[in-house]
Amino acid sequence: MAGRTILSVIIDQLLEAGIDDFVFVIGYLGEKIQRYIAKTYPNLKYTLVTQTDRRGTGHAIWLTRDAVKDEDELLIVLGDTICDYSLPNLLKSEHSMIGVKRVDDPRSFGVAELNEDDRVIRVVEKPLIPKSNMAMVGIYYIKETSLLFEALNSHLNNLTEGGDEVGEYHLTNGLQQMLERGVRFDAFRVTNWFDCGKKETLLSTNATLLRALEENSPMKEHQHESAVIIPPVSIAEGCVIRNSIIGPNVTIGEHTTIQSSIIKDSILGSYAMLEEVVLHSSIIGSDAFIRGLSQSLNIGDNTEIDLG
Repeated sequence: MAGRTILSVIIDQLLEAGIDDFVFVIGYLGEKIQRYIAKTYPNLKYTLVTQTDRRGTGHAIWLTRDAVKDEDELLIVLGDTICDYSLPNLLKSEHSMIGVKRVDDPRSFGVAELNEDDRVIRVVEKPLIPKSNMAMVGIYYIKETSLLFEALNSHLNNLTEGGDEVGEYHLTNGLQQMLERGVRFDAFRVTNWFDCGKKETLLSTNATLLRALEENSPMKEHQHESAVIIPPVSIAEGCVIRNSIIGPNVTIGEHTTIQSSIIKDSILGSYAMLEEVVLHSSIIGSDAFIRGLSQSLNIGDNTEIDLG
């Protein structure tokens, strides 16, 4: 995204605020994340925890219990969320905090119900009939770490009564149990929130970051054979682009080859190859091969499409 991964944006934001100990929960294709962290942040102090089954955010956090058992405070940041907020101010809070943003339709999010002082009185995961339009953005500052894991453990035990693990459980359930036990949570409001788990939001975030980068430091000229580059774009090292029109709002990973194509408002991974395609509003994974297509696509890594 704008030449950077979502993960790097989050890590850099945390490092700038002085946070120096990380725990990453990884799952499918987690080895790629591990390699990326080792290469990009060789001096980072971190622990990797693997979530084999996708059983919700509560389960993911619960798996980290051994890695953070001796910590009094915990900052949880979901990996598909980029927000504008003052992290130094957040870390000075006397109470546990939940990041929120007003949304038009909160039914697709975890929701925080607040009193007039922005104190959280209840949290609900994806309510059918919301009593609040304050969506939780995926940033949680916990000052009662042991109580959080007690709550998550209790909820897990309730789900697995009878010996069979079923369903998934959310971090929201653990937070609600903490509230019921008298833990104080205050809400802090973020300025901008990019929920990058959604294709449309990821692409709009990419466009926003590209524009910001161009305003702050004009992008270098790209020299490619018979190619028209319409800024803002981010083209990584080692790319080959021939007889194509690229941009605006396009991010291309390293060593990707594009021939006889038109691409705008899209994100392309590394080592991809595109020939004779017209793409807009698309996300193409790394090592993908596409020939002869005119579409809006969302394609994962190692995919091959040939419509020639």
